[in-house]
Amino acid sequence: MSQPPPSILYCHCKYAQVVPKEVKDAVLRRLCESGVAFEAVADLCEMSARRDPALARLAQAGPVKIAACFPRAVKWLFHQAGAPLSPDQAEVLNMRTLTAEEIGTSLLAVDLHANLPVGKFAPSDQPTATSALA
Repeated sequence: MSQPPPSILYCHCKYAQVVPKEVKDAVLRRLCESGVAFEAVADLCEMSARRDPALARLAQAGPVKIAACFPRAVKWLFHQAGAPLSPDQAEVLNMRTLTAEEIGTSLLAVDLHANLPVGKFAPSDQPTATSALA
C-alpha cells in the first residue's frame, strides 16, 4: 500500500525575519494558487519554543515537505519540541538560499514511484543526546 503524498508546511518566519520577504511571499502565493492543501505557520522557532503539539502531529503524519530556513535548524527545532523528523520522511527547503521558483517546484513535485520526499539532511545529522551537549 502506498503512502499519501507528502504534507506541506510553510513557515513565514515572522519573528527572526531571516528569510527574504520577496521569497516568502512568492512561495506562499504559489502554494495558494496551486490549490494543493498545505499548512502555513507564523514561525517554527516560536512553535518549537512552546513545544507546540502540531509539530509532533506533523512529524508523525508521514512524509512532509517544509519550506523554512536551514534544514539543520528546522530539524533541531522539531527535535527540541520533542517531535524529531524522520530523515527519510522529511524534506526541508531553505528559503534563505533557494529561489522561490526552486522551492515552489520542489514543494509541488510528486514522486510517482514512492510519494516520498528526497531528504535534504542525512540520518547522520539526526540530533543525539551527546551532540546536544556539544
